[in-house]
Amino acid sequence: MNIEDYAGNEPNLKIEEYFAGETVAWGMFQDRFGNVQKRFKVLMNGEVKDGVLTLNEDFIYSDGTESNRIWSIKIIGDGHYQGTAGDIVGRAIGRSAGNAFNFKYQMRLPINGREWVVTFDDWMFLQEDGVLLNVATMSKWGIKLGTLTVAFEKSGPEKAVKEQQ
Repeated sequence: MNIEDYAGNEPNLKIEEYFAGETVAWGMFQDRFGNVQKRFKVLMNGEVKDGVLTLNEDFIYSDGTESNRIWSIKIIGDGHYQGTAGDIVGRAIGRSAGNAFNFKYQMRLPINGREWVVTFDDWMFLQEDGVLLNVATMSKWGIKLGTLTVAFEKSGPEKAVKEQQ
């Protein structure tokens, strides 16, 4: 897919605006055969300061385990972004156009007692009702390992303001 194909689509998605404040998400990871391997909920809090979106993500998995990731996403301008986090290898590269955002990065993941470096190709699409849908492909050496599907919704005061508009 090409991010520019979505340039004219509404509503316009700027991740620094969407993820500012509180956001909640629900997701699942499916292996390459379509089997659901993990389900989770994410409580997120974002803050923009000095051209950087800091996004604190608290994951709660269906098996009761929890984890945290803190993204630092630099807003470069003209729809370009660069991100880092503790488990990200190098920099994540982001692009936005219209209602879409694409984020590509490599992540260190513990799998069966070993650490794997896997590649993510995230595609997010903002819907008219404010729900943000995310489908990400996870691969290693070009081989698809699975798909991550996530639905984001604003919570707290941001949601109330949006509903009044």
